[in-house]
Amino acid sequence: MHKEANAIFKDNEEALLAFVRELVRTPSFSDHEEAVAALVKKKMEELGYDEAVIDETGNVVGRIGNGPRTVLFDSHMDTVEAGDEREWRFPPFAAEISDGRLYGRGSVDMKSALAASVYAGAAAGRLGWDAGKTIYVTGTVCEEYCDGESLKALFGSRAIKPDCVVICEPSDNTITLGHKGKAQVRITTHGVSAHGSAPEKGINAVYEMAEIIRRVERKNQDLMSAGDLHGTLALSDISCVSASLNAVPASCSIYLDRRTIPGETEQDIRREMDALIDGKRASWEVGVLRRRSWTGRELVYTPMHEAWRTDPNHALTKALEAAYEKTFGDAPRRYDFWDFSTNAVTPVKMGIPTIGFGPGEYKLAHMVDENCEISKIQDAFRFYTFLIDGL
Repeated sequence: MHKEANAIFKDNEEALLAFVRELVRTPSFSDHEEAVAALVKKKMEELGYDEAVIDETGNVVGRIGNGPRTVLFDSHMDTVEAGDEREWRFPPFAAEISDGRLYGRGSVDMKSALAASVYAGAAAGRLGWDAGKTIYVTGTVCEEYCDGESLKALFGSRAIKPDCVVICEPSDNTITLGHKGKAQVRITTHGVSAHGSAPEKGINAVYEMAEIIRRVERKNQDLMSAGDLHGTLALSDISCVSASLNAVPASCSIYLDRRTIPGETEQDIRREMDALIDGKRASWEVGVLRRRSWTGRELVYTPMHEAWRTDPNHALTKALEAAYEKTFGDAPRRYDFWDFSTNAVTPVKMGIPTIGFGPGEYKLAHMVDENCEISKIQDAFRFYTFLIDGL
């Protein structure tokens, strides 16, 4: 069977690369993924998927098979902006190839993985490896702002609850057992407005915030000194409101990005935020985000997710190890743990076994000259196909 599989892999190498390049050439910033969604759906249809649809949120859902055991491979279609194109070695949407690497926005995060999973589903179907299974391959929207929300909407609208989920985020083709949690919080200090010529008659909300900012900095230093795997706390935005440039600000707000490690709970974060504002004229709230997908569907995102990690001895991990050995000829020597958040937050909260694997070095994501090694894309295609067989 491996001989037949290898023939399919070889026959599809050029087509897979051409598809990745087509995806990279097609901009798909968050909330504007419609052109890429159409390309993915069309490719699924060309490859013989049993079903390929775009749901009301704008996600693409492809299905192979109709068996009782269900596996889902998820990749997001949206990318961050490209920035100043003059800073790029190659134009960010040219999908140029140089020294065995594909350059362009989305090449790592995460159109290479999306294409590899689309081709893997079709290959598994041709090989008969979908027997007894239902294979879903999804291209989801707005992950960069609202990780997990579009996948949550998809599960709800399609009444899908997979037996396991593979998140195809870039891991340089290393099995990734989990990732840090995330809490995004807005702290607001409350002052009293006064004329700038008589500041003593008011309470300056910016001055109230100054001590809180120092506490934030000290807390981050404490977190980062806790060991190799540690949480972080970053101030990512600050603003104030005053009646005019001649007035004492009546309020000041900061936005905090808190990354957590396994063992840290939501209650821990809430106590931490209470401590940051203790004794100050201040309040805090989870920094809820509202977005509207390209189809007009509203996404309401509450960024409060705990870290997660899949047991190395879990059956899903063992299935990935077996697929890894078939792909690369050796057992994996190490696992990874992402320091960023992904769509995994949704299946993890639902109690669905979840794990990560994808081509590309994730440290190159969102950067100028983002690029992915072409051989890693082909290897991911093989890996995903073998994994379907073993699940």
